[in-house]
Amino acid sequence: MKDVRSRKLLFPLITGAFVLVCAVNAVATTLSEYHQRLQQTVTALDSLSQSDEDDTEATLASRTTETLSAIRLTMPSTEVVEWRGEQVSIDNRWLHEALEKFEQASEEERGALLVQTSERLKAIDDRLADAQREGEVALLTKEEANARLSEILKRPQYARKEATNTALNRLLDRFLEWLRVLLPRQQPLPTGQTSIFSTLVQVFVVVLALAVIGYSLKLLIGHTLRRRRSSKKKSRRHPRIVLGEQLTPDQRSGDLLAEAEALARNGDLRAAIRKAYIALLLELGDRKLLSLEAHKTNRDYLQALESHEAFYEGVKRLTHSFEIHWYGFSRATEDDWQAFLSGYRRVLPG
Repeated sequence: MKDVRSRKLLFPLITGAFVLVCAVNAVATTLSEYHQRLQQTVTALDSLSQSDEDDTEATLASRTTETLSAIRLTMPSTEVVEWRGEQVSIDNRWLHEALEKFEQASEEERGALLVQTSERLKAIDDRLADAQREGEVALLTKEEANARLSEILKRPQYARKEATNTALNRLLDRFLEWLRVLLPRQQPLPTGQTSIFSTLVQVFVVVLALAVIGYSLKLLIGHTLRRRRSSKKKSRRHPRIVLGEQLTPDQRSGDLLAEAEALARNGDLRAAIRKAYIALLLELGDRKLLSLEAHKTNRDYLQALESHEAFYEGVKRLTHSFEIHWYGFSRATEDDWQAFLSGYRRVLPG
């Protein structure tokens, strides 16, 4: 119950913080302040994906509306940020367009849109952090910069280590010491003569070193290959998400197409077109023509096929049909379904 109350208190706190920040935004803000508001926006977007068991649809809708309004107030379409004594114009219109798209999207699409918008904000946040660090370094005097560099170089990860014997060198030293103890001492040879024994020992050491290196490489390569095979097997066990629909690891395009035909027979032609379109993307993904990602939209998948002329035009027509019947809420007829199914089989015959 404590966790539930904490999550419920999160939304008004975020909204209140946003309103306070907006009062400051009447004038140009600093880069640090803009950076802070950007992080608050990411937190607010993350909160939209959270809900409690006792939340009703009305409660969730009201909370979503309040959060989106607060984000719009905190991140106006355009604003001015001061940095290094200069004023920089910031364009946040893309964020407002993303929020409008989120409001108009279906429940199945909202999760992917939240992830996509948050990822873009986090990327901007990383670049702002880099810019702030560069600004701090630029303001340092030469003496301060040298002192900071000296302090960094004293850290353990940068400190130079004295040359030490490797495990192989220590092993060879012990082996040579064992040979010296085992074999009788030789009389010193006259200057200019070469000890045959020393030459043999050197050859043996080189051969032994090469053998150890070869054996180590063999173990390393074998371990790497096993990890790759294991990672591939594990990745196949994870469910895939395509346009908001979660698919089981063993689900194939033929299964989805059969579900689409069943939906069409029951009269739900709009859902049948959506299911068949996901089957199309799944088959193209299995053929390695595109990569399936949870955050990608139908336009992202279509763009990925531009270099594949044999598929692009057909998939483009099917994408248009999917958009107008699923997102545009255009009433689908039996002729629309049959046309989509025929286009599907032209793109993926057999």
